[in-house]
Amino acid sequence: MHRILRAGLVGFGHGGTIFHAPFLHAIDGLELAAILQRHGDTAAQAYPGTIVSRTMDDLLAQPNLDLVVISTPPSTHFELAVQALEANKHVVLDKPFVATSDEARQLIELARARHRILSVYQNCRWDGDFQTLQQVLASGELGRLVTVESRYDRYRPGPRTKPWQEKTLPGNGVLHDLAAHLVDQALVLFGTPEAIVADVRLERDVAVVNDAFTLCLRYPRLRVWLSSTMLARTAGPRFVAHGTLGSFVKYGLDPQERALQGGAALGGPHWGEDPEANWGTLATTCDGQPVERRIPTLPGDYRKYYENIRDAIWGVAPLAVTAEQGWRTIRLLELALESSAARCAVSCASLDAVP
Repeated sequence: MHRILRAGLVGFGHGGTIFHAPFLHAIDGLELAAILQRHGDTAAQAYPGTIVSRTMDDLLAQPNLDLVVISTPPSTHFELAVQALEANKHVVLDKPFVATSDEARQLIELARARHRILSVYQNCRWDGDFQTLQQVLASGELGRLVTVESRYDRYRPGPRTKPWQEKTLPGNGVLHDLAAHLVDQALVLFGTPEAIVADVRLERDVAVVNDAFTLCLRYPRLRVWLSSTMLARTAGPRFVAHGTLGSFVKYGLDPQERALQGGAALGGPHWGEDPEANWGTLATTCDGQPVERRIPTLPGDYRKYYENIRDAIWGVAPLAVTAEQGWRTIRLLELALESSAARCAVSCASLDAVP
């Protein structure tokens, strides 16, 4: 019988309230023991049985705290994670992990020295659309892959909702915000690319930090295109995969975030189920004739991320999202900025020098 793990959540903004607190509160084996909210009383109202701290020192002083989850602006991640690791806590950092690969390396070394688990919140690995794409690729029905496109399109021409997001702070910008997910998924699917060609830009009239990007990851016989814009009044497909035997196209975003924002009960009926209208289409050929069929989207489930964190701390499962993988993602984002500034392809060989 494993003991319940007591977790402290640092930050109670959008990320803390939507993506972390509900899971830490609801998953068997985890307890949301403390929340660091520097101002306001929304945490106390939402979780009346949870201790609310006003400082990091106070949160870390709570008895028998096992895990610290950090959901604050990226520029603060490194310092807060150092404090938590030096207090001998396991740590989960919201994406984009930290602002630089050097900060990531330092945290990895500290976590190893303290024998603590360090992970990045890459919940989008448990998006139903991504898991469906994995299933389609594994089936071999597309043949040899030629191109894969993965995008996050939005239409938000005005300032972003959180004031800090529009400041030139380390780790800010859509590249570190959304490309952190797209790059992680690409590395999971295809491993290290040979090179990257990137265009990172400011598109909105109000933009002061990057708000759009197009990345091309070059593999020997494959090109993977990752993109995002905040000026897509009509969103493009979430995934497009072309191979020698067929194509797969999927529209629509995973429904879990919207469900959480709407106050849906975590894990309730039909949790993570994609509307049939958003199912992907697989186009192949049979007996020389074109054939199309709809592919039901696998249900997504973000609970599996924290279930894995729990099991890894208990020592009964390997860690699914490692800090080393987080380092690779941040390093590739740095290479993207280099490529965009120089307007040329940049080698990705340094991604193999994992700390």
